[in-house]
Amino acid sequence: MTRAQLDKQPDEVAAMFDRTARRYDLVNDVLTLGQVRLWRKAVAHAVDAGPGELVLDLGAGTGTSTDTFTTLGARAIACDFSLGMLHTGVRRRGGNALSGPGVPFVAGDAMRLPFADDSFDAVTISVALRNVHDTAQALREMLRVTRPGGRLVVLEFSRVTVPAFDLVYRQYLMRLLPVVARVFGSNGASYDYLAESIRDWPDQATLARTMQGAGWKRVAWRNLDLGIVAIHRGFKPA
Repeated sequence: MTRAQLDKQPDEVAAMFDRTARRYDLVNDVLTLGQVRLWRKAVAHAVDAGPGELVLDLGAGTGTSTDTFTTLGARAIACDFSLGMLHTGVRRRGGNALSGPGVPFVAGDAMRLPFADDSFDAVTISVALRNVHDTAQALREMLRVTRPGGRLVVLEFSRVTVPAFDLVYRQYLMRLLPVVARVFGSNGASYDYLAESIRDWPDQATLARTMQGAGWKRVAWRNLDLGIVAIHRGFKPA
């Protein structure tokens, strides 16, 4: 079974998500007890994209997260480097989402985005930044493709703020998460990696400093579900 290592080589990560694509959204719903749907709404609120604005949704996978922006009247592009995830999203939309109305799906690496400078009003990436080989380089690329004054919104797993709950949560991550994934027919080895990558990811303040170092200004964050995930937002200088 395919899984990536914590050095996050792009070909390994892409292959891992290709293998999990078919059941990825279902397993996410189960593993988060449905909270992932509320997280998507919180991200859409933080992005606050309205009619006429263009949003780049990175790590979009099957495009489930991207739909939250188009329902608010904005235009959005779903971008991911897993062709398996993109193909799954296209099939679910009748196989014609790469052309015509709806959400365009674009294959792209967050460290070398296939878009021109200053293209987007907002860029967002949800529970995918920690899978990128070079976090700082990806954040600089996001800055490059965002228009002056535009914003970045990052949803990522983070550090739980209540020590007693954190102990229980980490046990769930390392022991139960891969088991639940196997029960629902997904690639359990991949979820071993996902649990390890969550545990290895830096805390909220460290990510904020990394965003600032990449050139983002007015960086702030908000915890959701006691810090299981956090939303970070920053702005490109005007």
